[in-house]
Amino acid sequence: MRGPPRRGLGMALELARPAPVCGVDEAGRGPWAGPVSAAAVILDPLDIPVGLDDSKKLTEATRDALARQIQARAVACSVAFASVAEIAQLNILQATGLAMRRAVQGLKVAPAFALIDGNRVFDLGCPGEAVVKGDGRSASIAAASILAKTARDRLMVSMDATFPGYGFADHKGYGVPAHIEALMRLGPCPEHRMSYRALQARLARRTAL
Repeated sequence: MRGPPRRGLGMALELARPAPVCGVDEAGRGPWAGPVSAAAVILDPLDIPVGLDDSKKLTEATRDALARQIQARAVACSVAFASVAEIAQLNILQATGLAMRRAVQGLKVAPAFALIDGNRVFDLGCPGEAVVKGDGRSASIAAASILAKTARDRLMVSMDATFPGYGFADHKGYGVPAHIEALMRLGPCPEHRMSYRALQARLARRTAL
């Protein structure tokens, strides 16, 4: 016999800070290709979608369904990106902060405070606090993690059509064996993060063959 549906995370962290509070999270720091994405979400404490959780713990179908609910029911939400060129220019950490700042600036309601997943407080234009493993502790951060992940996944599917053969729609740019095989066969495309040492090392092997 199944129990009641899991309600997901609450907003204790948000309610203890000056309102309105936005949750902020990123997706795509690790991949070898494509931009890094970030999202900022201000939830309505009286209308929280059921089942919010760290996006990595959810199935693709659940993430997509929750993303639609978040967009329909949040007080405000925004997604932004930092490009491969910006990652190369700034490094991935600072590019992540740039994407987060763009996401917060894109909110139609200015937040008074930001809860940021991770251990670093970026300059987002408002006071903020880093929350380690925040996507498993805060409903707002979890919502941001879902929007950042689903938006980036959609972009990588689109990129697969622009740069066929690499399998971006499947692996989303991560350095999995199928991606490595495609790189050895095709070489890099303009969306590969050539500033990454792991990618440079793989391509150096290709050149040596």
